[in-house]
Amino acid sequence: MGLETGDDAGVFRINDTTALIQTLDFLTPVTNSPYEFGQVAAANALSDVYAMGGIPLTAMNIVCFPEDELDEMILQETLQGGIDKIEEAGATLVGGHSVNDPEFKYGLSVTGVVHPDRVLTNRGSKTGEVLILTKPVGVGILATAVKGKLASEDHVKNLVKTMTQLNKAACEILLDYPVSACTDVTGFGLAGHLLEMARGSKKTMHLFANKVVAIDGAKEYAMMGLVPGGTFRNRSFCSKNTFLDKGIEPIVQDLIFDPQTSGGLLFSIGKSEAETCVERMNQKGVAAAIVGKVGLDHSCGNLIVS
Repeated sequence: MGLETGDDAGVFRINDTTALIQTLDFLTPVTNSPYEFGQVAAANALSDVYAMGGIPLTAMNIVCFPEDELDEMILQETLQGGIDKIEEAGATLVGGHSVNDPEFKYGLSVTGVVHPDRVLTNRGSKTGEVLILTKPVGVGILATAVKGKLASEDHVKNLVKTMTQLNKAACEILLDYPVSACTDVTGFGLAGHLLEMARGSKKTMHLFANKVVAIDGAKEYAMMGLVPGGTFRNRSFCSKNTFLDKGIEPIVQDLIFDPQTSGGLLFSIGKSEAETCVERMNQKGVAAAIVGKVGLDHSCGNLIVS
């Protein structure tokens, strides 16, 4: 699997029992704390391995740092945040590369493993299955409020907690079930990634707007107009194959298209197993919820939001 599938990571089969998962992701700072930024960037990169149903093994740092403008301690704290999150994932940092750059960026190249017969992809959803999302949305809106220095301290803490939470526990639980398709929700927003699943599976996906959980404060800041530009780009990108009921509030629409950083896993599973899966995740501190269902076949893939 590679570029042609539009999946979260590349997968290379080594033998009958082992396949390599390879991914790469990096970010510009999303918090005022270098240490927290390192944690968020690492969790975001590691997430792609979990989205493929794999286990992270090794990671390599990717750093662009303005050494003449920022104190070296900022870089050290960022790298420490990344290391701590890598170790939490059970992986090992094995090196990396840095360059002097006017804009600070940090992330990881991650290698993981998965059994070739257990690889999860963003296609393969079956009619009648339900859709489960493991983290709240609205991260982009809240991050915009932080940049505007309008977010409350409690909301900032909750934002960081959400973005730094690994998708490890969610992945470990969902692997106990016959998951048909899986991805993680990041820059394209919930609607964008769900539409990718619809196209890959050649299905019509139904998203229940009132079931989508928003991170604390997101609706409040959206009402203040603190909506990132990526939300509007995502809406435009999805417009051809996305159909929204007229009664859906504009704020809820913003949440659905809001770009996420280190978002949750989004997967489809049989209806009979869904509630038990969600309950187990909730018990492990994962904010999983059933947010939709898989509908009938559609050659181009559609998304209906009701």
